[in-house]
Amino acid sequence: MYTVISTWTDIIQQFFPIFTNPGAVIFSRLMTGWILCTARKTITGILPFADPCFQRAHDAYHRFLPDCRWDISKLWQILTLVLVKLFCPAGIITVALDDTLFHHSGRKINGTGLWRDAVRSTKKGIVYAWGLNLVVLTLQIHPPSDGEPLGLPINMRLHRKNGPTLIELAEQMIKEVCQWLPERLFRVVADGFYATLAGKQMPETKLVSRIQCNAKIFDLPPKTRKKTRGRPRKKGKRLANPQKMASYIHNWKQIEFCRRGKMIKRLAYTRQVIWYWVSHQPILLVISTDPLGKERDDFLFTTDLTMTAAEVLECYSDRWAIEDTFKNTKQFLGGQQPQTYKGRGPERASALSLALYSLVWLWYLIQKSRARKSWLWIFV
Repeated sequence: MYTVISTWTDIIQQFFPIFTNPGAVIFSRLMTGWILCTARKTITGILPFADPCFQRAHDAYHRFLPDCRWDISKLWQILTLVLVKLFCPAGIITVALDDTLFHHSGRKINGTGLWRDAVRSTKKGIVYAWGLNLVVLTLQIHPPSDGEPLGLPINMRLHRKNGPTLIELAEQMIKEVCQWLPERLFRVVADGFYATLAGKQMPETKLVSRIQCNAKIFDLPPKTRKKTRGRPRKKGKRLANPQKMASYIHNWKQIEFCRRGKMIKRLAYTRQVIWYWVSHQPILLVISTDPLGKERDDFLFTTDLTMTAAEVLECYSDRWAIEDTFKNTKQFLGGQQPQTYKGRGPERASALSLALYSLVWLWYLIQKSRARKSWLWIFV
């Protein structure tokens, strides 16, 4: 009797140490059946594809999510180490941060609540929906064949009512990933909601985010003179907010950067300022405008003072890959469809759907690469 060892099997086997022997078999079959399933992605719908010969009772698969002994954090750790070792072996690791809503019906589902639906909400009205509010951290990579960047999930937290805030959960995830890779430097890209992370103490981590157009910013503090009384100044004179500053800037610099696979020309202005109510440390303000006047101005900032305006704009534009990740996980992998209600089941089901998205892309890129055989050493 022969055993067929495929690339997918090699990938799945990396996670076996965090499960018991029966749990590892169920995990392998469940993840494989999840991909092959052409019906609704409930556990009952996945079972005919995961275990077509019915070698195990269906109760074992239903209990795997809420009751089986395995740690989500260890699963994310293994996945992160594999992805970083393969796609980011050196240099700065760029990760994107955002939150999303996994819709679920039923008030007895553990961890659900009434949250703002960012997809359906507009400036005229806010739409609320019932479901799981997830904070997700993705590894930003550029495929070897170029094209648009990819956001591969490497960590996740469930936001609960009366629990840690989204900012606190994001800070926990970033510090956790930094502990897994203590010798690497990180660059976190997030939207303006997470701009306050610039004032958090996160070692070896820089932030790229959006600044408020009416933010109160200050010039750098003047150099201290000798033999002066009192503490040194922490900020300089008050500056005009970024929106007003953009109206009287004349020394624009034309730059060119890659935005989702296409080269874009913009006018940019950079200046080191202090956003005192967020961080007492200097930040690099980047104001960008369209020379043709067709697009609105962008107001970005970074805590990495060595970055150029083109690098900041390209880095922030790549953040859109995390939105594609949420869309594809919900629509094609059915991340919102598993029907599990109690205990850790809903959170684990959401984590597996996001991790599965990373695993599918990992398998695809290995299969597509001409140097596929040279990549398999990471699984030895």
